[in-house]
Amino acid sequence: MRIGMACKGAGRLRRAATAGALVVALFGVAACTGTAPGGPVTAGSAPASTDAPPTPTGAATGGPPAAPAQVPDVLRFTGTTLGGAAFDAAQLAGKPVVLWFWAPWCATCASQAWTVAEIAPKYRDTVPIVGVAGLGERKAMKEFVTEFDLGGTPQIEDSKGALWKRFKVTEQSIFVIIDRNGTVVHQGFLDGEALTARVAALAGA
Repeated sequence: MRIGMACKGAGRLRRAATAGALVVALFGVAACTGTAPGGPVTAGSAPASTDAPPTPTGAATGGPPAAPAQVPDVLRFTGTTLGGAAFDAAQLAGKPVVLWFWAPWCATCASQAWTVAEIAPKYRDTVPIVGVAGLGERKAMKEFVTEFDLGGTPQIEDSKGALWKRFKVTEQSIFVIIDRNGTVVHQGFLDGEALTARVAALAGA
């Protein structure tokens, strides 16, 4: 009787040991899978975010470009400089402009040329001075420009008088001053001092 009970007790111990071994084995398998806490990562899921902010779409690139200045009728003319380059007055739109009508044989023009040569480079970007040569031969015009060092200032050849007629200029030396809005604010003679003062005032306006 005791032998039977002992056998039954041994059987229970063997079953308990077997069950315990199975539990340990299952925990071991779970520990070897390498699954991160929180569950497996689904294929194709987004990567972890970084510290870099997202690039905005349609970001501003400095704003729209400034609209070009409207070309007034008074500056809608073209010509050719004594150096042979094409000249388009439309490029001067939005700035005050001084047109100087001169002739190569004119003594008054010669006296004013020194002032033009002196101030034109200083105000080239703010108040351009443009010569309009007429009433003479091209060769004489070019010699005048060389003699008075006017090469740094645009000098339009107008031997046919087209621009002189356009601006109703009938004598030399005449200055036509156009403000930044395209309005003629002076047309007539100016000595060197008066011309310098006018140009300086326009540059500061």
